[in-house]
Amino acid sequence: MLTGIIRVAVFWYFASKFFGPKKTPTQTSNQISNLFHKGEPLDMWLYLSEQERFNDFGSEGSLFWHETNIPYAVWGPDSTRSISLKYYPSEALKHNGSLYAHVFFARSGYPPDPNDPEYQPFAAFGRTHSVVTYLPKSKADKRKSLLGTSEDSRDGENVSEVTEDDQVEYKEGRPVEWISYWKPNITINLVDDFTRYSQNAVPPNIAPFMNIEPSTGNYYPTFFFNEFWLLRDKLIPLNETVNELLLHLEVGPISMTKWQLFLQIDQSFQVHRSYGSMLEGEADELKRVFLEGNPYLLAVTMVVSLLHSVFDFLAFKNDIQFWNKNKSMEGLSAKSVIVNFICQLIVFLYLLDNETSWMILASSGIGCCIEFWKIGKAMHIEIDRSGKIPMLRFRDRESYAKNKTKEYDDLAMKYLSYILFLLVACFSIYSLKYERHKSWYSFILSSLTSCVYMFGFIMMCPQLFINYKLKSVAHLPWRQMTYKFLNTIIDDLFAFVIKMPALHRLSVFRDDLIFLIYIYQRWVYPVDRKRVNEFGFAAEEDEASTSTDAAEQKEDEKKTN
Repeated sequence: MLTGIIRVAVFWYFASKFFGPKKTPTQTSNQISNLFHKGEPLDMWLYLSEQERFNDFGSEGSLFWHETNIPYAVWGPDSTRSISLKYYPSEALKHNGSLYAHVFFARSGYPPDPNDPEYQPFAAFGRTHSVVTYLPKSKADKRKSLLGTSEDSRDGENVSEVTEDDQVEYKEGRPVEWISYWKPNITINLVDDFTRYSQNAVPPNIAPFMNIEPSTGNYYPTFFFNEFWLLRDKLIPLNETVNELLLHLEVGPISMTKWQLFLQIDQSFQVHRSYGSMLEGEADELKRVFLEGNPYLLAVTMVVSLLHSVFDFLAFKNDIQFWNKNKSMEGLSAKSVIVNFICQLIVFLYLLDNETSWMILASSGIGCCIEFWKIGKAMHIEIDRSGKIPMLRFRDRESYAKNKTKEYDDLAMKYLSYILFLLVACFSIYSLKYERHKSWYSFILSSLTSCVYMFGFIMMCPQLFINYKLKSVAHLPWRQMTYKFLNTIIDDLFAFVIKMPALHRLSVFRDDLIFLIYIYQRWVYPVDRKRVNEFGFAAEEDEASTSTDAAEQKEDEKKTN
């Protein structure tokens, strides 16, 4: 997702550069340019007011920041200024009021007040920015204690009451409750832009930010309020308990390329959210990776992520090829195939119950369909129409039932199921007593899903037992398993890089242990060239068939000669 967003942003940027409106000889006389020059010193004033329109330049209480001699579009120690201050909100602001930052720039020595005798229209410009943002109230937590005997149950009852009120409110079509949030950081960036644009051909992504002087048609220096790195969890909710707020102010230059890149990435986030491929908050998580991560570690992570995608695709391709060409179930665990389908179905229903993005749901749903398709390759599936409701019947294949594979598979699943059922029962009792859930259906799904994540490695043990009893591993799809093992190594790297729960981190390393046992079995049990492989053929039979074919071909050549 991260690489896709960056790729779209870069593509849009260069497309706007190379495929935008071209200059023609007839348009050269109607070009607009910047009214200021590079390196020209500027003075800045920042006023805070609860009114969107500001004219009270003489109020000392409204002026919170003043800087002089800021070199325009020059990178140096004097070009970046910052200050941190405290703001004491009024009662109106605490109760969903508004507050605006009015920022004015002027050539050094000139005032920003239009009523001042020394005011020059071509020398001053400004913009207004809201310091308070309004976001919808978070959805009430629908979870509650299903037993209803602890203190959490009373909290759950209160939460459920709020949820019911919200549901009634949505049904009646009433407006959603909004909450005001304080922006603790305001970054003012002066764009280094001295491009001469055609008057009627300004790029559409730049036009909304340009401040045109009406008499000459030229434009004032472009500056914008950079909120790209302002994450939602940094916002402070405003209410009657807030008496003091911190505000960090910063002004500095920004290159045209960097500014356009920020705009394009924000547009990419909006496109992904509109298509449902990105949930609210995921954009902040991607930004947090850049803010808090080591750049070298981030580069390694992106390369490793690409390799992970490649290996995942190769493992998927070889898995399909293996089961599509497989003619014998000798040495393969049919029970593991069925259990894998059940686990995949549980995960899909869990994701569906938790309102996951449609891309993840689609991926999980396709995986569930593939696992069901594998059951058709491992067993005979028939439709029983003897009853009132048609039912599916599963029958073992002859290559699986007439040899020792079924006996060993049943024996392994018998003892492992005892262990699995005990672990599932213990975890379900713990979850029911100490955790809260939306409903009994959600409790069952979450408990089963947690067990799949924590104890799913047990499902790979029957195949290990069958390999041990048959003293062979020639029947396994080793090419697919090799790609999966490489992905497991990459997951180990992510376990150290990405923040995740301890149980999920341990689940990554448990797969390493299983694959190491598989590798050990491959080393201990040499390949039996007489044993039937995964496609139903033996190596010696293949050699014999090829030798006979060659002999027949030579005899035919002799006859023709």
